[in-house]
Parts: sequence; structure tokens; C-alpha cells
Amino acid sequence: MSVYNTNFDVVKRAIDSVLNQLFTNFELIIIDDGSNNNIQNLLLNYAIQHESKIKYLRHANHGQSISINYGIKISAGEYITIIDADDEYAPNHLQSCLNEIKQFDLIASTTKTIVNDEQDYYVPDKNNHATLIHVDDCILFATLFGKKKVFEDFPFQKKYAADATFYELASSKYLLHKVNLRTYIYYRNNPNSTVSKMKKNI
Repeated sequence: MSVYNTNFDVVKRAIDSVLNQLFTNFELIIIDDGSNNNIQNLLLNYAIQHESKIKYLRHANHGQSISINYGIKISAGEYITIIDADDEYAPNHLQSCLNEIKQFDLIASTTKTIVNDEQDYYVPDKNNHATLIHVDDCILFATLFGKKKVFEDFPFQKKYAADATFYELASSKYLLHKVNLRTYIYYRNNPNSTVSKMKKNI
């Protein structure tokens, strides 16, 4: 999880959704990407309360892709997945992903998308930001779940749609599949998100 200036209550919701997974053999690595909203002490204290499951680190602001790449580098698990600091997992998310990936190296999935109105379902296309596409037709960072070696071979680039670019590159070497799980809860009703700000400029 990469965190940058997200309210602690929202981040705590995301963390708790990981801690409450039916599958419990995981580590959660939280990378504070140089937040300047005084969240660091709250995050550190919460991580200490759950130090058997959580690693908390902080570095200067480099962006989500660089933070996630660093988390992957120091991770100990066989599999890697991501959660955005303002989203959450359904309790069966990790177990469902493990069930689906058995014959693949990497999967992505659809989401349970939380919106305020119909337009929230649409995001700028990576090839043409003036064109909007439905989130179900996208590859989303946080629904990626796969073997660590896949993420090590294709580090995330610091760009819009780094997730889709990663998926395309990985497909040149590994066996990939998109599944219909909807166990990842994606909050698309945040007016301050990067995607929402991009849409205002279309």
C-alpha cells in the first residue's frame, strides 16, 4: 500500500480490510510516500499495534509506482498484490485471488465499484485521455495479483496507466488472465482522485 496525504480514517479502513481477511498468511507493507498531512505518527502507531502483520516505511515523495516497486523489492511473499489507501478488500479477497491464480502467473479482476453517479464508472483511456472507458474494461493497479517474479521483471513506470502498461508487458512473458471477482472495493466517488482531476480537464 502506497499512502500519500490520505486521511487516516480512510487509510485505516483499507488496513483493517486487509487485517480482516479470511486468508491470514500475509504481510502488509505500507509505504508512506512523503505525506505532509501529519499522518505518519498515526500510521506508525497503528502498525506497531499490528507489527506481526504490518511493516511501515516512509520515504520522500516519489509517486505511487516507485513506492510500490520498493514495497515489492522488500517483500517476503511468493505472491504480490496491492491495495490503494482509499479502497478496501472484501473479507474473501485474498483467498479468492489464490483460488483463481493456480494456473496463471498473474491475474487482474473486476471491482465492486462505489460511485455517486453513472459517470464515475468511466475513466480516461490510457491511449487517449479525451476518451472515457468503463472501469470494468481497465486493468487496475490494486486488482493485480501474481507471482513476485512477474512484478520484479516489469517494475511499474511512473506514468498514468502504469498498471495497464505493466499488464501488457507482463503478457509477453507470463500467463495472464482477467477474472470476474468483484472482491476488491474500488471507491470511484472521490473528487480529489487523480482520475477525477483528469476528467475535469477533458
